[in-house]
Amino acid sequence: MSGSNLPIPAARPVIGEAEIEAAVRVLRSGHVIQGPEVAAFEEEFSELVGDRACVAVNSGTSALHLSLLALGIGPGDEVVVPSFSFAATANAVRLVGATPVFADIAPDTYCLDPDAVAAAVGPRTAALVPVHLYGHPAAMDALMPLAERHGLAVVEDACQAHGATLHGRPVGAFGQTGCFSFYPTKNMHALEGGMITTADRQLARTLRLLRNQGMEQRYANEIVGANLRMTDVSAAVGRVQLKQLPDWTERRRANAKVLDSLIEGVATPYVADGARHVYHQYTVAVPDGRRDAVQEELAREGIGSAVYYPTPIHRLTPFRDPAGPELPATERAAASVLSLPVHPGLGQGDLERIARAVSAAGGAR
Repeated sequence: MSGSNLPIPAARPVIGEAEIEAAVRVLRSGHVIQGPEVAAFEEEFSELVGDRACVAVNSGTSALHLSLLALGIGPGDEVVVPSFSFAATANAVRLVGATPVFADIAPDTYCLDPDAVAAAVGPRTAALVPVHLYGHPAAMDALMPLAERHGLAVVEDACQAHGATLHGRPVGAFGQTGCFSFYPTKNMHALEGGMITTADRQLARTLRLLRNQGMEQRYANEIVGANLRMTDVSAAVGRVQLKQLPDWTERRRANAKVLDSLIEGVATPYVADGARHVYHQYTVAVPDGRRDAVQEELAREGIGSAVYYPTPIHRLTPFRDPAGPELPATERAAASVLSLPVHPGLGQGDLERIARAVSAAGGAR
């Protein structure tokens, strides 16, 4: 019960009766792979991203991978990415044979610092992948002009930012493509899946070919492709979730506002001017190396939390380079961030309990 002493999970994926009924309906129909539900989901999701063309795939990672492939990024190319992200951001670059170049983040938003990106651009740079981390939009108003000056493709990693906007423009509607994830813990899910958005209809056609063995018509293969299709079961669940996304987003934003007003002793999330944060994560910064102790104290109080991300990508084994970049803001963030529950299932009592526990633990010396 809300406000009780029951455990408060860090995230709470929703699979309700409407989702179950949608999945059963599709299973009974016999049309289970990239059929009418996928087409309808693509059309409906388009409204969230400024009526861009949408191409459904089987994961957010596939969305990033196919975006880079379709844009012709490959061996010999460099792609500027943040190191403070999930490894999938850089994995997608490696999967097309290109080289990720890690740039530092802005210390307040945790998204790519445009000045750091400008310093990372070199003669082999072909693209950049800004991540709208935790649901806060990256500084696209600075990154897009920079990309245009250097002739760079932009692939937005919006996997955590469904419905976020910057100066009224939705994420996923800035770059050549935008990439979304429908993993169960995201702000909306499709059991599993991803979506690619683009304003370029020819690029959308190439993406559809790439996800389906290189063919539009069966056995009429036009290019080399893969099997990265979304199932109709996933699409049906996604359609149900998409209808609830506006309400869930407002509840997340309202929960964040309550936490902002109550939490003391740690730095609450910053929101840039013109940004609409959708709080996939409510991430605080715990000072003085006390993050792990605070997390342990929350666990004793039955409050879930998580660290996204404890190890920057450039220090992970596949990407480690002894002569690699110095990324001070990234290192500070990795040592201090802690994500607290903010999901729509929280009540006022839950929020007060979280804030009390964080303030008590965060203020301890």
